[in-house]
Amino acid sequence: MTKPLGLIGTGMIGSALARLAVAAGLDVVLSNSRGPETLTGLVTELGRRARATTAAEAAQAGDLVVATIPLSAYTQLPATALAGKTVIDTLNYYPERDGHIAELDTNELTSSELVQRHLADSHVVKAFNNIDFGRLATSARPAGAPDRSALPIAGDDDSAKRQVAQLLDILGYDAVDIGCLADSWRSAPNTPLYGKPYTPAQPEEMSLEEAMRWYFETPGPSVPADRVKELAATAVRGPAGGILPSFVQD
Repeated sequence: MTKPLGLIGTGMIGSALARLAVAAGLDVVLSNSRGPETLTGLVTELGRRARATTAAEAAQAGDLVVATIPLSAYTQLPATALAGKTVIDTLNYYPERDGHIAELDTNELTSSELVQRHLADSHVVKAFNNIDFGRLATSARPAGAPDRSALPIAGDDDSAKRQVAQLLDILGYDAVDIGCLADSWRSAPNTPLYGKPYTPAQPEEMSLEEAMRWYFETPGPSVPADRVKELAATAVRGPAGGILPSFVQD
């Protein structure tokens, strides 16, 4: 990648991706809904490879842009600025946070198809939606490492998916193509691919404080590409939407 990675949203997933990108030698352009002045601390932490700007400017910064905001705000993504871009969609549907969306509740569309409908002139690829920010940050490994994990991707444009797979490789993950955007439900909440494979078994009888500390400090197991393929193939589509843990954000 010769151009910066744009990020629209700098919550837990967005910040983890920014840190991985900078560690891999990429430049990043950050944005959020509160304005670039609120990102001073993160930019300082990331160093000279990072700068903060508006969402529209982050969208224009590179050919590859990560959208990592609550699904309820998807219509705020700058469609004009993102035209022609490959957009990585990390969004998940959590009705208690996002409100009920009829097309998703009926399984008429996946959340990624909803985003693609809004970003009609962009190439949307689903990725980074099925792993929590803690494991995303700590499970990255160099290419060829025996404990390297894989992550699923889904999209309608093969060239865009290759671009995203290249980014995953740079950041420390193998990519497994699980199909088109209509198939992206296979990595959504309430599927075998979502969360649990990357998370170690939590000890029993822990207080909330102990559980929080365990969550943030404990690395997860490796999940190789064959396991991702197996879990995607065995998924059965049920009611859309999941429950968002109070300390985890998109």
